Amino acid sequence: MSCSIDGGGRGRGGRGGDGQGSGDGPAAGGGESPARTPALGRVVPAPSSVEPAAGVHTLTADTAIRVGESDDARAVGEYLAGLLRPSTGHPLPVTSEDGADGVRLRLDAAESALGAEGYRLESSDASVTLTAREPAGLFHAVQTLRQLLPAAVEKDTAQPGPWTVPQGTITDVPAYAYRGAMVDVARHFFTVEQIKRYVDQLALYKINKLHLHLTDDQGWRIAVDSWPKLTSVGAVTAVGGGSGGFYTKDDYREIVRYAASRHLEVIPEIDFPGHTAAALASYPELNPEGETSEIHTGVEVGFSSLTVGKDITYDFVDDVIREIAELTPGEYLHIGGDEADATSQEDYAVFMEKAQAVVAKYGKTVVAWHQLAGARPAPGAVAQYWGYDDTSAAERAGVLGLVGQGVRLILSPADRTYLDHKYTAEEELGLKWAGLVEVDRSYDWDPAAYLDGVPREAVLGVEAPVWTETLETTEQLEYMAFPRLLSTAERGWSSGGEWDEFRLRLAGQAGRWEAMGITYYKSPTVPWDEV
Repeated sequence: MSCSIDGGGRGRGGRGGDGQGSGDGPAAGGGESPARTPALGRVVPAPSSVEPAAGVHTLTADTAIRVGESDDARAVGEYLAGLLRPSTGHPLPVTSEDGADGVRLRLDAAESALGAEGYRLESSDASVTLTAREPAGLFHAVQTLRQLLPAAVEKDTAQPGPWTVPQGTITDVPAYAYRGAMVDVARHFFTVEQIKRYVDQLALYKINKLHLHLTDDQGWRIAVDSWPKLTSVGAVTAVGGGSGGFYTKDDYREIVRYAASRHLEVIPEIDFPGHTAAALASYPELNPEGETSEIHTGVEVGFSSLTVGKDITYDFVDDVIREIAELTPGEYLHIGGDEADATSQEDYAVFMEKAQAVVAKYGKTVVAWHQLAGARPAPGAVAQYWGYDDTSAAERAGVLGLVGQGVRLILSPADRTYLDHKYTAEEELGLKWAGLVEVDRSYDWDPAAYLDGVPREAVLGVEAPVWTETLETTEQLEYMAFPRLLSTAERGWSSGGEWDEFRLRLAGQAGRWEAMGITYYKSPTVPWDEV
């Protein structure tokens, strides 16, 4: 696999230049060697508090991973050992035996200030100690530890080392509870293994929600036992008429299980009442006069609609939501609601009110795109905002109206967070209806201040969607996601921050991506060769 797609020359990441110390490194201009230790604060997302100290801690063949008697800590410890053993060649036994040395994982319910996902990392001569109140925080601490080790630790074959971690203390708590990434598997299908690979990449940057856009005009990608033609008919093709695919229920369960093992919650999206051509082609009785229709293989939107006045429509909605809710242990279920241009405003309001009630009936919190403003939101509803700089004042006012009714927002401004948008006009991949989104632009926003009149407490978090009209392969998805995914990850975890400093930390990730075989865009806005 190619490790990068150039947009301005190849370069290697590595040591920070922030005066925090970098451990051993090669001569100037030599690129990152396996022995290079990143500076203590040179991680993404930026930690809340960094207190560097002199020196490094070294992992050796004698290092143990100490987890105490906690099963949750042991699970994280085994995950850490699995990451480190291939490249270090060290045995790294996971043990319940206490000790003052090694890598020590501690869960402490008394650490209330760390919350559900925060952690503390303390590195000294003798040990590296990771402390959290909850398992998710301990898992996030491991991601920081990974980034503090030389990038070659990500390789799957033995590397020379040494394996050093800068000394000091990091205390870290996220700014927002919701930090998501979406994959559209409807326009082009991505397999279970492809999604699991992306989940591992998301976890490294402390993303905690995986939103799967499972249905659209071009394909229905999840099995529904009570409506089997949704997949036997509705999943056979994709954009451009290529082959489709779908997840069996066991496939979906495996994605949910794997994501949970990386502390990500899966949020399924079944898009109603528009974006439904695949469903309408599968079951003609969902059409107004029972007419037969075709699955759409183009990229146009806004032309399809469920028939709001038919009883069978709500039998369909109830069955689908029931079966998807049964498969989904998480809190949220997304019902779309966007671009329903073929549905009258009156019918849209009726449909969305009924669909939200079905979500509540099956014990989930409803999420919908911000067009939910055209209906009455259910208590506790969450709206996902995908507007951009040119979004009309009237549409923004509708979002403010939702907030005034107690709706919380997930922010996904299209001209900042949409990973499918072109970096430059010359790019072959991607769309540009919201404008070009170079890497610096993807970082240039603040969730707390993005929408005038929306208080910070109304913002549940952020999400980076990747729509797949032009994307068919893992390499293409990664190229569009990296580096911009990290901008959204940082805005969700760290909130504030300045581009001139972030771009240095971003450049320092390149060697890690190359070690992991991640395809990425070499943006000229990032000083890849200067860190």
